[in-house]
Amino acid sequence: MLKLNNIGAPKGANRDKKRRGRGPGSGTGKTGGRGHKGQKARSGGGIPPWFEGGQMPLNRRLPKRGFTNIFKKTFQLVNLDDLEARLDAGTKVDAASLAAAGLVKYPNRPVKLLGRGKVEKSFQIEVAKASKTAVAAVEAAGGSVTVTG
Repeated sequence: MLKLNNIGAPKGANRDKKRRGRGPGSGTGKTGGRGHKGQKARSGGGIPPWFEGGQMPLNRRLPKRGFTNIFKKTFQLVNLDDLEARLDAGTKVDAASLAAAGLVKYPNRPVKLLGRGKVEKSFQIEVAKASKTAVAAVEAAGGSVTVTG
C-alpha cells in the first residue's frame, strides 16, 4: 500500500556526487574541474561577490549624505486607548508600571503619551512628554498628567 512514509524518489532523480580528483576515468581527475592554474584554481582562491574587476565599487560610487545625531532622544510611545485597555482606574502610571503592563519595552527610557483613543478611567500619569490632546483627555476624565522633562 502506498503511504507517505514509503514513497521514494523516482528512478534517476537522485545522482551521485561528483568525486573530484579521483583519476582520469572519473572525468574530473587531475585538476578536479578547476582548469589550469589561475586564481580560481588555487586553494582559497576566488574573488568576493562584491568585487567589480577593479572598477570603483558601488559603495564608493554612491554619495554619502547626512549624519547620525548621537545625542538624539528616542521616546517610547503610549496611546490613551492602550492605557484604557490595560490598566485599572486610579493607577499611578509611569515608565516602570507601563513596562510591567507590557505597554513599553524599557522601564528606564523616556515615555511620550499620545492622544489616540478615548479615556474614561482616572489615571495619575508621570511621563517625559505628552501631547496637548492627551493631557486634555486625561484631565477631562478626572486624572492628572505630570510632564517630567
